[in-house]
Amino acid sequence: MKVGFSVVEAGFALTIAGQTVLRHSPSHPVLTIGQGRSDVTMLRGNFRIDDAPHSLVTPRQWYREQDRVVFTEGGAAVAAIAWNDAGFEVTALNPACDRVWLRFHADPGETVWGGGEQMSYFALNGRRFPMWTSEPGVGRDKSTALTQIMDETGMAGGDYWTTNYPQPTFLTSRWLAIHCRTTCYSVLDFTDPAHHVCEVWAGSAGFDVFAAAGPRELVGQLSANFGRPRALPDWAIGGAIIGLKQGEASFARLDQFIAAGAAVSALWCEDWAGIRETSFGRRLFWDWRYSPARYPGLPDRIRALHARGIRFLAYANPYLAVDGALYAEALAGNHLCLRQDSDAVYRVDFGEFDCGVVDFTREETCEWFAARILVQEMIDIGIDGWMADFGEYLPTDVRLASGIDAMEAHNRWPVLWAHVNDRALALRGRQGDALFFMRAGFSGVSRYCPLLWAGDQSVDFTRHDGIGTVITAALSAGLVGNSFSHSDCGGYTSLHGNVRSAELLQRWCELAAFAPVMRSHEGNRPDDNLQYDSTPELLAAFARWSRVHAHLAPYTRHVCAEAVADGLPAQRALFLHYPADRALYAVQDQFLYGADLLVAPVIDEGAVERVVILPGDAEWRHVWTGRDYPPGTHAIAAPIGQPPVFYRPDSAFADLFARLPETIAQ
Repeated sequence: MKVGFSVVEAGFALTIAGQTVLRHSPSHPVLTIGQGRSDVTMLRGNFRIDDAPHSLVTPRQWYREQDRVVFTEGGAAVAAIAWNDAGFEVTALNPACDRVWLRFHADPGETVWGGGEQMSYFALNGRRFPMWTSEPGVGRDKSTALTQIMDETGMAGGDYWTTNYPQPTFLTSRWLAIHCRTTCYSVLDFTDPAHHVCEVWAGSAGFDVFAAAGPRELVGQLSANFGRPRALPDWAIGGAIIGLKQGEASFARLDQFIAAGAAVSALWCEDWAGIRETSFGRRLFWDWRYSPARYPGLPDRIRALHARGIRFLAYANPYLAVDGALYAEALAGNHLCLRQDSDAVYRVDFGEFDCGVVDFTREETCEWFAARILVQEMIDIGIDGWMADFGEYLPTDVRLASGIDAMEAHNRWPVLWAHVNDRALALRGRQGDALFFMRAGFSGVSRYCPLLWAGDQSVDFTRHDGIGTVITAALSAGLVGNSFSHSDCGGYTSLHGNVRSAELLQRWCELAAFAPVMRSHEGNRPDDNLQYDSTPELLAAFARWSRVHAHLAPYTRHVCAEAVADGLPAQRALFLHYPADRALYAVQDQFLYGADLLVAPVIDEGAVERVVILPGDAEWRHVWTGRDYPPGTHAIAAPIGQPPVFYRPDSAFADLFARLPETIAQ
């Protein structure tokens, strides 16, 4: 897209597709440059990052040189903005400068979204969002006792902006999108309604700009830029993935789910490599080989499952426990990150056990991990997929084989990790069949990672860390290139007396049935918490909603095809299909599943009714009663077992949707 330049009020404006992107004047300067003194502390994937900016310069004078503007201060050139058909490049001309603030034009009342996978807020207006992959924290609300306890005991409470998957990309309701190409620490700041500010911890930064006539086309452009997904395999969308981690006993428990009428596609045993008991809860033994003690004869067990049409999934992450056999192998092969002050291996405390960090900036190491571990120890014994966990923990003071500074490499780490996993699938021709899923991400992760999961929600209904955050996560990540998302059905984090309720488990499987993948999790403290097979009532509820998920497979396949062709996410913000209705721009507690289903999950504890927005100008049909409702806002009865779900009566899949009550009743 061609950039337009015009002189405006002693300043200038740069436009794309007729929309003002940058507008500078002496009274409203577009740029500040300077230097910073950062202070970074990490504890178990939680970061405290402070800065002391100094030597700031906000130039107001400028002159044009062909396709760039040069800014001057005191007669000397201090910075420049150059442009081409793709976007902009801002550069501080003083090599000592390592901070840049660029102010993008904002129209009055403009809404912004993006920032990667955000958990607390879908519309970003009025807030500041650091772009740094990390643990999101437990509680994520500084006013709550749980968050305060976690902050005091381990710097682990989190905040509204902490996320496993940040991405310095934002979209606006003018149907523009701006992406910062940097991987270093940056901040998207929307606290000033007159500007959208991007702060970058570097002396230069490039920005890609996208423009479209509407939001679906804009999301499609972003998806094409960052990498379109592959279609999910049929088995993954055709039933529920049952997460159990009780060793050999998991197989008998799986049979109980099947006997209860559950539609089962896979068994997921994250404890396949063994366990380690810690004060946080039951953790895994981070040595990625199957544990004969916990899963005797696992390859034979997997073959038996395959004969029944059931897949087997496992778990891996990019770290190796120092007391495991693979750590010694990695050490001998120079596959681990080193300390900056010596040639010793850098060890990270993951909570009562230490690990080495596999160095994915070294090509030989990427090949070793993909072929030696993910292929030889996992795929070759029959494993059909895995949770590719973590990716957020790269310390900022490690020494990397490539020589890249860890502050710049930190955000890239999830993408490198995703590439290694995808590489393993390619080595055995399993892309599009075997399936891994990740919580960590950054710009471009969608090129390699076929499926996100929303991380480690607390086992509750809380506003910033409970069940509702998985909707916000899917909607926000879906705007910036990630078509498929799902969550730990039942939640994960149980600490300080916070445990699952039967209501939470039932509401979560109602929500999970309307995601492209439905997968349960026993959580970090399985013995302290209800499980879906703890009572006949919970088992029956999970079985019902797994059948709903399986029943929707033909429609989910259609939605997957749209994602592959057009980059549209499976779970969609309402405004993607109804952009003229500005009242929909901040809606984050309901979603469109494809274009034809509208899902309004119950995410408030004790609620048996909820307000539902039905968009557009045509009627919507209530799945459970068959009643047609006009567009507008309605209070809909929502007892447990009947979350508000509506479909378009003129949909090609209307007959499929109309049979959902029969599926529930089976």
